[in-house]
Amino acid sequence: MTEKEKLHSGDLYLPGDDEIMQEQNIYLNLLFEYNSLPPYESEKKSALLKNMFAEIGDNCYIETPFHSNWGGHHVHFGSNIYANFNLTLVDDTHIYVDDCTMFGPNITIATAGHPILPELREKAYQYNMPVHIGRNCWLGAGVIVMPGVTIGDNTVIGAGSIVTKDIPANVVAVGNPCRVMREIGERDRAYYYKEKRIDWENIKQEDESWQR
Repeated sequence: MTEKEKLHSGDLYLPGDDEIMQEQNIYLNLLFEYNSLPPYESEKKSALLKNMFAEIGDNCYIETPFHSNWGGHHVHFGSNIYANFNLTLVDDTHIYVDDCTMFGPNITIATAGHPILPELREKAYQYNMPVHIGRNCWLGAGVIVMPGVTIGDNTVIGAGSIVTKDIPANVVAVGNPCRVMREIGERDRAYYYKEKRIDWENIKQEDESWQR
């Protein structure tokens, strides 16, 4: 097995391998181009993302600056995904994000790790584990998601949390390490922030069945 083939196997490998670096630089150049575009060049940005990412759906937008080890080459985005400033995707292996998920500013999603054994780190060995983030999640500002983590659909990760283990669907989770605080429930259908009520009559929606 070549070093490049080990990128997605979970095996230890050497990321400075020539074959790896040659391909990686292609996507890093595209990333540099993306970050250099002014905000009004939205069509050019969308076209670049389609070239950079493994998969990306419609109506996705990533604010600049955007940082990524492979320029998004191993990232799989659904549709209607928004990422605020300073999204960092350590995409040495695959990152999967489903539709309608939102990222706050200064978020890091990491797939790469290094062995604890000093002798191996000294030789620059690395391993990669994929990350999965479900549909309609919201990750608050400054969240860090560690390698191998899965976050379930509709889940909210509180600002500043460090997600070291899987988080189920339909919960609010916070902290370092991130833990489930509560399930999303009936109160969330009535209040959107502390004691501020949702005015359902003024919420625009094509299908009202989901709020019942």
